[in-house]
Amino acid sequence: MKKNQIKSIYFSLFLFASVMLTSCGIYSFTGASYGAAKSVSIDYFQNIAPIVVPTLSNTFTEALKDKFIKQTPLTLVTKDADMSFEGEIREYSVTSIAVTAQEIASQNRLIIKVHVKFVNKLDDKWSFDKEFSAYDDFNSAQSLSTVQDGLIKTIVDKLIEDIFNASVANW
Repeated sequence: MKKNQIKSIYFSLFLFASVMLTSCGIYSFTGASYGAAKSVSIDYFQNIAPIVVPTLSNTFTEALKDKFIKQTPLTLVTKDADMSFEGEIREYSVTSIAVTAQEIASQNRLIIKVHVKFVNKLDDKWSFDKEFSAYDDFNSAQSLSTVQDGLIKTIVDKLIEDIFNASVANW
């Protein structure tokens, strides 16, 4: 056999094994593990932080739903799911993190904290009830209102990744 034919055979075997492992739920290239779960429900995350950004609850909830729709084979349902998420946004705050010699803040930090209750009905050892926190820094010369949308997107992405990993990545 020629080298190209051998490479082609190995590639075909690798491709076949990959398809078989992912289709039967043994392995996912996202690193996620769902066991026998078929469905997930994600409740609306109410914003109970002292500072309320009107769009944050919807942005966060929809981002969490999108993550599970796009990266898992789980069906999104409204009740009686194998896995479920509920919780609330508990903090939205800005703090100064870098102060110049003139005692003026040069960097600010936007922090968002979310309380999440995750229930895995099929394997309770993976269930949790905990808080996730993420932040992003911005130059204090910029007003929060001009950078807020971009910061929120970045922070929500970090939070969603952490929640996804804690619930189905099992690391």
